[in-house]
Amino acid sequence: MAEEANLDLVEVAPNAKPPVCRIMDYGKFAYEKTKREREARKQQKQIEIKTIRLTPRISSFHRDVHIKKARQWLSEGKKVKFQVRFKAREITYPELGQILLEEIAEELDDISEIEQRPKLEGWSMTLLLAPSS
Repeated sequence: MAEEANLDLVEVAPNAKPPVCRIMDYGKFAYEKTKREREARKQQKQIEIKTIRLTPRISSFHRDVHIKKARQWLSEGKKVKFQVRFKAREITYPELGQILLEEIAEELDDISEIEQRPKLEGWSMTLLLAPSS
């Protein structure tokens, strides 16, 4: 029947008893499937993560500039990752970085929620904020 109709015989469910086959144009089916997948990828929302690097001894002015930029990114729906980088002997006082990140999280709590609390990883401490929904 498939040869008479100039179409392909495609096995749909090989494990069924008896196996299920379908007469179709397989080239057209494969093309439409890739087209649907491409369209589905376009509809997906990509969440971008912006990183802001700080030091534990940052001035209040520079901190406010970074907070303002983070507020803008959070309002656009992007996640913001604050990273405090310790140098030399600063690593002996990780509580300074912890305090700094908690202050930043407190200032941005009206527009964001904490996704990852301040955590020390090697020579840096990170805080991840996501826009509140």
